Amino acid sequence: MTRRIPDSARLLPWSGPEGKPCYVLGDGAGYVSRFADNVESVQLGMAVELLDHVADMLDDRQVTSAQLRFVVARLAESLRDVHRIAESRGERHAAPSAGPEG
Repeated sequence: MTRRIPDSARLLPWSGPEGKPCYVLGDGAGYVSRFADNVESVQLGMAVELLDHVADMLDDRQVTSAQLRFVVARLAESLRDVHRIAESRGERHAAPSAGPEG
């Protein structure tokens, strides 16, 4: 059975129990939406910092395989976060406008 997500639903940047997606309903001005905006901002900032760190590691010929495995795992986590943010923003962008010119 497929559940329909309301047009005003926003995919949040964190998962619920068992890794299931979390949504908030509303106009985007509430506490949970503002908190989600802050979490997304932190996640995107961390992704930029991680990319800078990776660039430094790639220039260092003494980086160990264990260090590379660790940073690749962090890159995968960051990519999942950024993908969820893009998915959430894409859903919000594609949602029909509530205005009369809609």
